[in-house]
Amino acid sequence: MADFAVWGYGLAALVYFIFGIYLYAAWRGALKGGLLLLTISVSFLWALSSAVFASTQVAWLNQLALALDVFRSASWFAFLVLLLRPLLAPAARWPLGIAAFIVGSQLIGVLVSGFELVGAELGMRFHIALSLASAVYGLVLVEQLYRGMPTESRWGLKPLCVGLSASYMFELYLFAEGFLFGRLDMDVWAVRGLAHALVVPLVALSGARNSSWSLRMSMSREAVFHSTSLAVAGLYLLAVAGAGYYVRYFGGGWGRALQAALSFAALLLLALFFFSGAQRARMRVLINKHLFPYRYDYRNEWLRFTQALSSADGKLDLGESVIKALSDLVESPGGTLWLRGLDGTVRTHSRLNQPRIDASEPSGSPFLAFLEAREWVVNLEEYRTSPAVYKGLELPEWLALFPDAWLLIPLKSAGSLVGFVVLTAPRASFEVDWEVLDLLKTAQRQAASYLERMLSAEALLEARKFESFNRMSAFVVHDLKNLVAQLSLMLKNAERHRHNPAFQEDMLETVAHVEARMRALMAQLQEKRSIDPTRSVDVAAVLESICRRRKDQLPRVDLLLPADGTCIVRAHPERLERVIGHIVQNALEATPENGKVIARLGGNDADRVVVVVQDTGCGMSDDFLRERLARPFETTKSSGMGIGVFETRQYIRELGGDVRFESEAGVGTCVTIELPRVARGHSGQEQGVVSQHD
Repeated sequence: MADFAVWGYGLAALVYFIFGIYLYAAWRGALKGGLLLLTISVSFLWALSSAVFASTQVAWLNQLALALDVFRSASWFAFLVLLLRPLLAPAARWPLGIAAFIVGSQLIGVLVSGFELVGAELGMRFHIALSLASAVYGLVLVEQLYRGMPTESRWGLKPLCVGLSASYMFELYLFAEGFLFGRLDMDVWAVRGLAHALVVPLVALSGARNSSWSLRMSMSREAVFHSTSLAVAGLYLLAVAGAGYYVRYFGGGWGRALQAALSFAALLLLALFFFSGAQRARMRVLINKHLFPYRYDYRNEWLRFTQALSSADGKLDLGESVIKALSDLVESPGGTLWLRGLDGTVRTHSRLNQPRIDASEPSGSPFLAFLEAREWVVNLEEYRTSPAVYKGLELPEWLALFPDAWLLIPLKSAGSLVGFVVLTAPRASFEVDWEVLDLLKTAQRQAASYLERMLSAEALLEARKFESFNRMSAFVVHDLKNLVAQLSLMLKNAERHRHNPAFQEDMLETVAHVEARMRALMAQLQEKRSIDPTRSVDVAAVLESICRRRKDQLPRVDLLLPADGTCIVRAHPERLERVIGHIVQNALEATPENGKVIARLGGNDADRVVVVVQDTGCGMSDDFLRERLARPFETTKSSGMGIGVFETRQYIRELGGDVRFESEAGVGTCVTIELPRVARGHSGQEQGVVSQHD
C-alpha cells in the first residue's frame, strides 16, 4: 500500500494547494476566512510531508508529518470554535480550553516519541489515544455547531458539517482500531489522505454559501453538474467492478464470460444515462435543489437565453429559438409558438418537437383576454387539480389536440399580447414554484420584445413593397394623365382641322405615339422595373421631339439649340423625354397664351449638358419653392398630382445630374437641368445615338 499512500497523500496535497490558492484570491480580510486559509495551508503541508514520508520512509519526515497533523487539528478546532462563539454564552471558555488541552497533549506526545523518552509501543499507544480524543472532540464541536445553529441558517453550514463529520468518523475508526490492537492499520492509513481530499469540495461549498467569511467564492453549476456526474459514474464503475470480481470468482467455468457480459451491459447502461436528456434533467434538478440556495444560476441562464434569441445557429428560426430558450429553463423537450396576426387572430407560427396542428384562437376570446389581463404562466397540471386558482380562465377547445401540454406562457410586450407558447411536459419531475414563475415571466417579456420586432420588421418590409409599387403606380398614372391631355387636345382641335390632311397625319402620329407609350407603361408596371437600359441619347433631338408634339399648344415653345446641334448623355430615352417634357408642359400650363416659353440647350460646357426651360407664367412663392416643391403630391395646379417634379428630380439625380428651380410669383419660372455629357468619341458606341427618328 506504500504506492497507494504516496498517490493518496499527493492528491490531497494537490487539492489543498489549489483550494488554498483560490481561497487566497477570494479572501477579503475577515477573520473566519483567514483562519480557514491557515487551516488549508497547514493541511497542505501535512499531506505533502506524509506523501514524501510514504515514498522515502525517512523517520524525521514521519515526526514532521505528525507535528503538522497536530497543527492541522488545532487549526480546525480554532475555526470551529470561532463559528461556535455566537452560539455560546459570553463567559463560556470550555471549547477553547479542551481544544488547547488536547493539542498540547498531542504535541507532548510527538516530542516524547520523537526523542524516544519512553518505549516505542507505549509512545505509539499514547499518540493513538490522543488522536482518538481529538477525533471525538472534533465530532463534539461539529455536533454543537449544527445543533446550535438556527434551522433557517443550517443550509449554509450543512456541507461543512457533513464533510468534517465524515473525516472525524474516519479518524475515529482509524485510531479506535489502532488503540485496540496497539498499532495502526496501514491499509486504512494509506487512504487517509484521499479521504480528507474528498472533504475539500464540501468545505468550498460552505465557503461559497457564507458571505460572513468574506470569501468571494462562487461554485459553477456546470462544474458541479459535471463533477457530480463523473463521481456518480466512478461509483457506478466501482460497483460494477466489484460485482464483476464476485461473478468471476464464484462463477466457475462461466465466470469470465459472465464478467464480460456484465461489463458490457454496465457500460451500455452508463452510455444511455449520459446520452439521456431525461436522466441529465433529473440530475440537474437534484443538484440545484440540494446544493444551491436558488434553482438557477441567473447570470448563466440569462446569457444563454439572450444568446439563443439574438444569434441564429442556422438550424432554428427565431420562433423555434424562443421555444427552445423557454423550454430549456424548465427541462421541457419543446412546444408550440402562437403569434397574433394583423386581423388579431392568434395562429401557430413555429413548433419544436411537436406535430403540425392547424388551429387558431379568435381575437377577443376569453382565453386571450385572460392571458393579456393577468399575464400568468398557466400550469395545466395545477389547473386540472385546482381550477379555482385560475378563476376566470376558459381553456380553448384546440388544447385537447395537445395531450402532453404542460405550461401556457403568455408573450406580452409594451402592454399588448404578442402571442403565447405551449410547452410540453418536462423530461423529469419538475416543481413549478415562485422562482420558476418569476424567471419565466421575465424571460417571456424578453422573448416577446424580440418577436414583436420580428413582426414589425416583416410588416415594414411588406409596407415598403407596397410603397414601392404605389410609387411606381403614381408615376405611371401621372404619365397616363399627360397622354390623356395630349389626346384631349387632339380631339379639341379635331372639330376645326379634321379635314386638314396635315392635321390628320399629326393625329395618327400622336395616336401611335400614345399607344406605344401606354404599352410601355403597362409593361413597366407589370415587371416592376425599368424596361430599357440606359443608352446614348441626343438631348437636342429629345427637345425637338418635345416641342414638335406641342406645336399646337399656345403659347409656342421657342427652341434654342447650340451651333453644333448635338449634346449626348446616357439615359433612358423615353424616361428622359418624359421628365423634360413634364417641365415643358408645366411651363405651358402656367403661362397664358400671350406669354412666352423658351427651351434652351447649352452646349458650351465640355462636361455637362444644360437644359433650361423658362416661362413668363404665374410663378411660385418662395415658401412653396423652399418647403413643398420637392415633396411628392404637392402642387399648385388644381388638377395636378404633384408627382412630376418629384420624379424629375429623382431621375435626373439618378443619372448623375441635378435640377434647380428659380421662380417668382407673378413673374415666371426658370428650370435648369444639368446632365453629364458623353465624350464625342463614345457617343456613337454600344447601341448608338437615339435621335428624333428612332
